[in-house]
Amino acid sequence: MGGRRYRISGIRVPYDQAPDFPKLIRKKLGGRYRKADIRDIEIARRSIDARRKPEVKFVYTLDFTSGSDLPLAGAPDLSYHPPVPGPSVLRSRPVIIGFGPCGMFCGLMLARAGYRPLIIERGRPMEERVRQVRAYWAGGPLDPECNVQFGEGGAGTFSDGKLNSGIHDPRVRLVLETFVRAGADPDLLYDNKPHIGTDRLRAIVVSIRKEILALGGEIRFSTRLDGFETEARPGGGRRLAAVLVRRLGEGQEEAVRDQAGEAAAEAPLERIPASEAVLAIGHSARDTFQMLKTAGLPMEQKAFSIGVRIEHPQSMIDRAQYGEEAAASGLLPPASYKLNWHCRNGRGVYTFCMCPGGEVVDASTEPDGICVNGMSDHDRGSGTANCGLLVDVRTSDFDDPEDPLAGVRFQKKYERMAYKLGGGRPPKASWKDFREETERGRKVRGSLPDFAQESLLEGIPALGRKLQGFDEDGAVMTAVETRSSSPVRIRRAEDLSSPVEGLYPAGEGCGYAGGITSAAVDGIRIAEAIQKRGRPAAE
Repeated sequence: MGGRRYRISGIRVPYDQAPDFPKLIRKKLGGRYRKADIRDIEIARRSIDARRKPEVKFVYTLDFTSGSDLPLAGAPDLSYHPPVPGPSVLRSRPVIIGFGPCGMFCGLMLARAGYRPLIIERGRPMEERVRQVRAYWAGGPLDPECNVQFGEGGAGTFSDGKLNSGIHDPRVRLVLETFVRAGADPDLLYDNKPHIGTDRLRAIVVSIRKEILALGGEIRFSTRLDGFETEARPGGGRRLAAVLVRRLGEGQEEAVRDQAGEAAAEAPLERIPASEAVLAIGHSARDTFQMLKTAGLPMEQKAFSIGVRIEHPQSMIDRAQYGEEAAASGLLPPASYKLNWHCRNGRGVYTFCMCPGGEVVDASTEPDGICVNGMSDHDRGSGTANCGLLVDVRTSDFDDPEDPLAGVRFQKKYERMAYKLGGGRPPKASWKDFREETERGRKVRGSLPDFAQESLLEGIPALGRKLQGFDEDGAVMTAVETRSSSPVRIRRAEDLSSPVEGLYPAGEGCGYAGGITSAAVDGIRIAEAIQKRGRPAAE
């Protein structure tokens, strides 16, 4: 049977009723179309409308086929169309630095196109990385080269695995389809707030790794970028000639300092010829930022945020968002929220990376500093909700208006305060402790700049007026969250390359993304730019 593909929005279904989509589509179209041909229905989008409690409803956007002539727009074509490779042949295979979402999707797209990328990742493969992080959380030593931020999958590996994004880019669909193909639930393709969960994301990342390898790509774990070489470009300027990497060794002994603070001897540098390299380094690669600054790569300061993780009982959040009856039904997912407040001091307080049914984790990367994050499993079943509760940090807050790495120093200052005040572990206090400056409250407050303390004291009661219970005395605050985004932006041109031809700043670490999906999309864009430069290098 033939027919045209249509899209219809605003199909509302009570949360406790099974939807009869053909009937609901015909009803929305009106009496004239009560016998319209409706078939091959697919959910394009699903969200929850809980504004009129207790009448909580799912709201659907549907794509379907019909032989009838309907007063609707056609369903959009969401298929991905890769670029046509440039006419020249690349001098070498592309090198990708970092195997987080940006590097992973850049590598995957290049591997699918036959470019056999070489991916460099300073941390360990997934299985070893998870063991290392769990050992640290259990009281073991921190490995500065393999932790919650560094290793296969990047920082997203230990997160909620949220995939919602504020960007409107056709590549978003490709990212979601890739995750589903690698083992994620198909509802990622239509949920308004899609998430994978840290437990499932780990297996999905390994699946993507295996696809890259099967297509001729190569991944070197426990290998760190320590420099690059350039050469004169015909017509003026510089172009990339090679990257310099260092093998960190089995067990990464070179990276872990002993009690005397001495570091083991490092392995020699290896020179890898490269005409194209992607800096998918993540927002915590501070030593790499310093190396790139020393090498003269243009970069600039970037505003970010600082704050705490705040936790509440998930049941309280469910009741506040859904109402008593719907919250108790068991038919709705753990509720989320997104809140903000503009303070009298001009600062913004806002919730970030909200994790329903999650937990707060130590996400540190340096042995004398503490930073925290939130994560949750696929089922979001911990019984506790948490989010980053952040205050905006401006570049005018930094100690040097000219140094592009002044924001890194700002982060380190408060991470070291948190480490000292918490005795090597994240300081915790209730909202009541924080407000009344008890001993525990002073430890959390002392991990924040004065303007952030002031903003949270005003902002939390204000957010409590928006979400009932948010400002309850027992809400737990954990310091300090500093890594919501990169404090640095590495400049790039319209062709996505830096002033060094062939060197591509990319993803969240270089200031061009803000989460798993946007970082993955930026990686795809970089892969397209490399393909447009030329065909794969000869074997």
